[in-house]
Amino acid sequence: MMSAFSDPEIYRTALESVPTGLCMIDQQKRVTAWSAGAEQLTGRLRHEVIGHSCVNEALLQCDQPGCEFCNEECPLARAMKVGQPVEAIGFLHHKQGHEIPVRLRAVPVRNAHGSIVGALETFEEQRVASHDQRQDTMDVPGCMDEVTLLASQTMMRSRLRDTLTTFHEVHVPFAVLLARPAGFEHFRASFGPEAASMLLRAFARTLEGALWRTDFVGRWGEDEFLMILNGCSDQSMHAVRDRVHRLLAENAIEWWGERRSLPVSIGLAAAQAEDSVESLMARAHQCLDAASSGLARGAASNHSSSSGS
Repeated sequence: MMSAFSDPEIYRTALESVPTGLCMIDQQKRVTAWSAGAEQLTGRLRHEVIGHSCVNEALLQCDQPGCEFCNEECPLARAMKVGQPVEAIGFLHHKQGHEIPVRLRAVPVRNAHGSIVGALETFEEQRVASHDQRQDTMDVPGCMDEVTLLASQTMMRSRLRDTLTTFHEVHVPFAVLLARPAGFEHFRASFGPEAASMLLRAFARTLEGALWRTDFVGRWGEDEFLMILNGCSDQSMHAVRDRVHRLLAENAIEWWGERRSLPVSIGLAAAQAEDSVESLMARAHQCLDAASSGLARGAASNHSSSSGS
């Protein structure tokens, strides 16, 4: 008597019922399968993904050093190259524009002759940042920013004051990052307040996923986000800044059928023995303004070069 499990449809239905995301690619890194779990995690339906490149569409990114989008170190590529399972921490680009931290597991896919013809990858969301912080402040009036659902400036100022007090008492190092999208006012004037709010929410969700649970992130101004990096030394804050900048650079919202985004500048400052909240934030703003000026000069130079050609 034939077993019910001899029907391939049984396996397909079982895989579809698992909340874990599942993606399969061929040797050209084109997506050939996209599960219901993948749809739920990314907001992208399978007809929007299948047949597209996981590289060009920036769907899957690992967080390995030097791996911008996808190269020989990304889990899918490495699984096909070495013929063995590969695990990594990475990011998925959600349809709403933000980045989602995920744990990636990739295995090679072989044909009947044993030749590798592609790779299968599963991914599960990793909640490594301030989701618990948001829950803690939801019921406290004035502590949550209504647009981004992050901690408000009032709450972040209180967090910063407490962190600085701890630093002065027990000398636990910490640093702050201050992020600002360039041309935000022009963006809002061009596309309207709803698009501007969507972009801010995309930045907020990415920042939540990019930081650890011991860190804090919230809104500092109309177009500024503050990150408090607890236990972060003067040396390591630059690496965190670079990682956050890379993730924010991928943020884009879909607005009237087109992807809209803004470049981001990030300032940073490590706490010093004589610091107050005002002096620490003054240095962070000074660094942010310098980064913004450099970004503006780079944009002007590129425009001049393209005009001259």
